[in-house]
Amino acid sequence: MDILILLIPLSIVLVGVIAWIMLWAAKSGQFDDLEGPAHSIIMDDDSPPKSDDAPKD
Repeated sequence: MDILILLIPLSIVLVGVIAWIMLWAAKSGQFDDLEGPAHSIIMDDDSPPKSDDAPKD
């Protein structure tokens, strides 16, 4: 039972640190755009170069 004197405050501190990290991440914009990077891969520019952009030999 003496271990509870250590484990209860330690778990409260751990929960506080995790909550602080989550709030910091939310305030710094880590979760603002979750789909943008995934769509940027799909929307890659695959069009062939124009004739005036082609390299000339």
